[in-house]
Amino acid sequence: MSLVERIADAVLYEGYILYPYRPSAVKNQQRWNFGVVCPESYAVSQIGNDSSTMRTECLLEANASTTLDVKVRFLHLLLRETANFSDGASVKEWHEAVAREVLVPRVEIGTLQSQRVKFDFPASRTIEPVTSDANAVMVLRTQQAIAGEIEISATRLDQQLKLSVVIRNLTLFADAINRSRDEALLYSFVSTHTILEAHQGSFVSLLDPPEPYKAAALQCINTGTYPVLVGDEGARCCVLSSPIILYDYPQIAPESAGDLFDGTEIDEILTLRIMSLTDDEKREMRSTDDFARRLLERTESMSPEQLLNLHGVMKKV
Repeated sequence: MSLVERIADAVLYEGYILYPYRPSAVKNQQRWNFGVVCPESYAVSQIGNDSSTMRTECLLEANASTTLDVKVRFLHLLLRETANFSDGASVKEWHEAVAREVLVPRVEIGTLQSQRVKFDFPASRTIEPVTSDANAVMVLRTQQAIAGEIEISATRLDQQLKLSVVIRNLTLFADAINRSRDEALLYSFVSTHTILEAHQGSFVSLLDPPEPYKAAALQCINTGTYPVLVGDEGARCCVLSSPIILYDYPQIAPESAGDLFDGTEIDEILTLRIMSLTDDEKREMRSTDDFARRLLERTESMSPEQLLNLHGVMKKV
């Protein structure tokens, strides 16, 4: 599961902040485009791309002893407002995030009809004064309460089961038609994904199903997510249902020194670009949040050997 969760963490923080890793950059003005499960009132009022549900369906070879572990993970956003009183009480806003995880009690496939698990996370509000010789800063962090439901069911299709996992956002979001997407995101599940682990059972690839399973695979309907096999090559006990399109058995290159929040880019290019930022740009990046600060510190402390490893690797195929 450590390998699976490394892949899942990359999915969780995909697009969290993009190069040049500063809030003032245009590409960081609209974030959180993957895996958003918003309140139903907002989905209905906006008639947009965001949905209040996420559905995963996949095929499972199961017997009477098969059990299933289900884990749903997402980001719970919070609004950080920074008031700088030294320059006239200007206020800067930034969305930070807290990783949330919901574990479903182990499912007995042989007796499964339909099972629903509700969950919620409370609101919070903190005020942090930050004072220095040059600045008097107040940091206010506000997080809204959210609530949801996970429904698990199974349907028999010939020799296998069609397993269904539906995630619903049950959060109340009043006056949705008059509120912005940024406001709705604070009541949403973001970068939502599901990890399924079967015991004494095997999943079937939906990307390349064996001939006997192709007709059944076509009956699997996935909404806002794409289930793939994960783990060691050839293993079929675990599925990651991700809002980002992946192939079966995705891997993180061992040469990567850490997350750059952009799985479609090359580590070497982004690392060199970070090194080329001006002092003012690095200062803004460092003050963005802990993720951006740690990324900058890691990049600036890389050894020549680590940088050389990013340049290219010869592999036998």
